[in-house]
Amino acid sequence: MKADTIMRVVARGEGVTADGRYAALAAPGDTLNADGSVTPGPHHQAPPCRHFPICGGCQLQHLDDAAYAQFVTDRIAAALAAHDLETDIRAPILSPPRTRRRATLHAEAKGGRVSIGFTEQSSHALVDIQECHVFAPELFAVVAPLRKLLARLGMKRRADIQMTSCDQGVDLLVGARADGLAAAEAIIAFCQANGVARFAIDDGLGPETRWEPEPVTVTLGGVPVPFPHGAFLQATADGEAALVSAVREAVGGAATIADLFAGLGTFALSLGGKVYAAEAARDAILSLKSAAGQAGRQVFADHRDLYRRPLTVQELDRFDAIVLDPPRAGARDQAVALASARTPVIAYVSCNPSSFARDALALCDGGYALDWVQPVGQFRWSTHVELAARFSR
Repeated sequence: MKADTIMRVVARGEGVTADGRYAALAAPGDTLNADGSVTPGPHHQAPPCRHFPICGGCQLQHLDDAAYAQFVTDRIAAALAAHDLETDIRAPILSPPRTRRRATLHAEAKGGRVSIGFTEQSSHALVDIQECHVFAPELFAVVAPLRKLLARLGMKRRADIQMTSCDQGVDLLVGARADGLAAAEAIIAFCQANGVARFAIDDGLGPETRWEPEPVTVTLGGVPVPFPHGAFLQATADGEAALVSAVREAVGGAATIADLFAGLGTFALSLGGKVYAAEAARDAILSLKSAAGQAGRQVFADHRDLYRRPLTVQELDRFDAIVLDPPRAGARDQAVALASARTPVIAYVSCNPSSFARDALALCDGGYALDWVQPVGQFRWSTHVELAARFSR
């Protein structure tokens, strides 16, 4: 391989040559020229979106599917190698374009016009999106009418917009003010015209629902779960299915399972046997408790902050399997306790290969074997990588 050939794409999305030079927007097989330009190779595709690479929503649209899948695998392999860990890394499962069902956009008013979109990379400048190749169609369909609504509401300051595709339609949480009868009528007309399931305003004092003709839910494990404002949901239905399948494979027929960092119950409601579910977010755990009760599922929901009060070794030893899906910071203290436990099987779901590898080392040092890792690329064309892994005694 020539020294000026791009060998791989690293964590932040830059291509790296055989002799260690970096190049932005380069794909494996490209050539880095002496003047810094890049000659495209066999894995360099034409980005499908007009906003790339300015828009910060995507970083890797110039990679074809083979190169993107390899990037996902390499991110995990590199994180494990940093701790001298190796295992079977399976072929990545990638979500198709236009399937993202949740996102946070930004909105701002300038010159009497409202812009909605993502910020540019490493900048506060807003890209007013006119197309998006990652959003599910129902999400993107409300962007243009929402611009008009926010202009009519007289938006004055920058606002965040949380969008989620739920069972009843699109759920919107907008960080803005909307006072008076005219604003209320405009919101209702917007929601009716665009099939919005719920519309809420948060002017800094917490969400205030302005439209919700029927209770908003998301279906997890076949169970409709009440969806709190701004709650976490796996980014795509395909990604969720891949992670649930991997977790179910990992725990097998375990009769008693602890689901740690359980959220709304993505895994707890998809598992057999008796499930103990721990979650620090009060609204999420109350939704899970209500949904499991109505569905007759054997789920004990516990409002517990696992960072301040991780399960002890004695508590962990009561279970046949552990499932944990922590935030990006990982689960350092819980992993330390798990390393000393006798639980036969652990299914670890992570959205950060680096913190996962750190916790994996603690578990392996405690006597667990890392059996396999299933990479999942939910965030299409992003440097964000997810995975599910199995550890066994």
